[in-house]
Amino acid sequence: MQPELWNYRSDVYGQDRTLDVAGYHVEATDGKIGSVDEATYEVGQSYLVVDTGPWIFGKKVLLPASTVTQIDPQEQKIYVARTKQEIKDAPEFDEATFKEPAYRDRVGEYYGRFPFGGGPGTF
Repeated sequence: MQPELWNYRSDVYGQDRTLDVAGYHVEATDGKIGSVDEATYEVGQSYLVVDTGPWIFGKKVLLPASTVTQIDPQEQKIYVARTKQEIKDAPEFDEATFKEPAYRDRVGEYYGRFPFGGGPGTF
């Protein structure tokens, strides 16, 4: 597993902060993808579970913390450095195994192919 993939960038989420982002809207680089169902802030194991609602027919997706580029508490939005298609093409979310290392490794292998954070069209 790639621990840096599962950590928030320090300019996005400082280690001294506590922020409950459940219910926040999630914006990909090309539009809204859903809202946060669950979020963790464990060093080396942080992620978002996003309910995509009607966008991907009510499915959920797991996003490593490193994909987050901005958290806006006033607007209750989280911006991620991935397109809708990149998120849609990720390994299918598995409610029963998403906390297990083997599943997280598969998701990590997929997202690890992309540059970390930032990039064209990100916030």
